Amino acid sequence: MSFGPETLPHKLAELADLAGKPDRLVIAFSGGLDSTVLMHALASSRDAHRTSLLAVHVDHGLHRDSASWTRHCESSSDALGIDCVSVKVDVDTRSGQGTEAAAREARYNAFRSLLQVGDWLLSAHHKDDQAETLLLNLMRGSGPAGLAGIGEMRPFSVGWLVRPLLDVSRSELRDYATEHELNWIDDPSNEDRQFDRNYLRHEVMPRLDARWPDVANRLRRSAFLASEASQLLDQLADADLVDMGERPDRLELDKLRQLPHERQRNLFRYVVRELGLPSPPSTQLESIVTDLVPARDDAQPVVQWPGAEVRRYRDKVYVLPADETDTARPVLRVRSGQGTPLGVALGELCLEPGATIGLAENIIELGLEVRYRGGGEEIKPVGQSHTRKLKKLLQEEGVVPWMRERLPLLYSGGELVAVADIWIAASAASKPGTAIRWQNRPPIH
Repeated sequence: MSFGPETLPHKLAELADLAGKPDRLVIAFSGGLDSTVLMHALASSRDAHRTSLLAVHVDHGLHRDSASWTRHCESSSDALGIDCVSVKVDVDTRSGQGTEAAAREARYNAFRSLLQVGDWLLSAHHKDDQAETLLLNLMRGSGPAGLAGIGEMRPFSVGWLVRPLLDVSRSELRDYATEHELNWIDDPSNEDRQFDRNYLRHEVMPRLDARWPDVANRLRRSAFLASEASQLLDQLADADLVDMGERPDRLELDKLRQLPHERQRNLFRYVVRELGLPSPPSTQLESIVTDLVPARDDAQPVVQWPGAEVRRYRDKVYVLPADETDTARPVLRVRSGQGTPLGVALGELCLEPGATIGLAENIIELGLEVRYRGGGEEIKPVGQSHTRKLKKLLQEEGVVPWMRERLPLLYSGGELVAVADIWIAASAASKPGTAIRWQNRPPIH
């Protein structure tokens, strides 16, 4: 059966059985053929899906005609009675990840900022996109998760990212657009063979289809089977994680060593993804398993890649965002009634009045500043009889070495009055008092 407005509500209803009916459908609208067909089909089937629509167009500013494309998208949406939001983004072309990847990151960040609870972000990826993605990931040496290609739906921001056209071919979308006399934007960059996806689309896929007709369907079947295998591997990794304490950022070394290497690699792939960190290259993944895990007990090995690192200390293995700070951390001021962000992946500090014991009110009124270790700090914590070197306290507490320089130290009137949410100076405490809460903190033990 060819694609038409009547087929889309059925697909949306199937997906709603998995995620619940959306409050709003947000269309990622580039103005190209695929998203133009998706938006028209959604507008034409309003009476069937009965969900409000919003189109979002992202202007990457990478083409001289991008402003006219924005005007086209706004007028096209208006003609269908759909509200349209246009967002202009800055694409970091010097990030090292390539223009395509940088544009995609900027685009999805824009979508995240606009999504509300209960929204579905609809993307017009189709069957041919799925085939191209599978081949691209195969060329990158991906495992089952990569060969599963594009997922039909997944959690995204406070809603869901949904791709309802994965069963539909590019030719079917073009037939629909021709039948309904739709106008769309032809981005000239889609013809540029220097981009891997365009090379596959224009040079490789036609040859494959000539030799193996209906190649997109064949590859889609392979992606489905890889997806099933990937789900089973995730279930195995989740069971292994439960056995290690259910914390993806902190794994028990002894239990990890009991797993064969292939299950260790599977577990690390899983926890990195669960933590939202960049996937490890195969060389780093192998180094974790063959060098870091079996290292001698007194070693403190580390394996790093852009955006992430794996460390070992005593009897645990830690999976962490990389600390890429190469300058002195700024002095921050902590105020009642608002959180103080400490930086990427370091959480935030909050003050909570009404604790049994905490900071005295006069200390807070003097003002609180967050600083970091410079060496030689001393404090007499509540409950201890004399002043101690902070370095010694951190060692006794078992704070992991790499976090000792990242712990927020609170100063008032030039005096150290608290160390994160671990210790409060006896001279700065009162009963009752104001507690210090370090929310979303990374593991420190």
